[in-house]
Amino acid sequence: MPPAELRLPIETERLRLRDFRLEDAPAVHAYGSDPEVTRYLPWGPNSPEETAAFIARVLEQQATWPRLNLGLAIEHRASGVVVGSIALHLRDIPHRTLEMGYCLRRDLWGQGLVTEAGWALLRLGFEDLGLHRITATCDVRNTGSYRVMEKLGLRREGEMRKDRQVRGVWRDTYLYAILAESWRPSPP
Repeated sequence: MPPAELRLPIETERLRLRDFRLEDAPAVHAYGSDPEVTRYLPWGPNSPEETAAFIARVLEQQATWPRLNLGLAIEHRASGVVVGSIALHLRDIPHRTLEMGYCLRRDLWGQGLVTEAGWALLRLGFEDLGLHRITATCDVRNTGSYRVMEKLGLRREGEMRKDRQVRGVWRDTYLYAILAESWRPSPP
């Protein structure tokens, strides 16, 4: 059973994971419209209309509980600016399995911010939501993404060949996962 309410925001050393707000649209569009940021993602680069639709969708999801998709803004605490997003997507209720996904502004890559946010979300999933398993996927060419997964303790469980068509091209995908029993409650 999910908790009666979700304790947000989630604060880490450098980040605040929180619900999106309408006024986040310009910051979200800044990273969501960047072709390098969205290069390996199944969406983007976003038009202003697509960013507005995303914001409308997450605001609507915030009004439901339990949420099937928990999409959170990654806010840089020092600047108060939204620099990315991180989410848990419900995949299998009876088996308490969710999929994690994330996206970060390009100028902040390589600083460990996604690893920091990911660890906080794993903690939320295993400690607060009582999950059994959290999975994540990425394009096999996205070394930055799978390195984050590995730092978080997720294990590569397989490679799915030409499983998804993105912008007209079939891609291969790595599947990673971590079980509650394998998770360690201290940051990497």
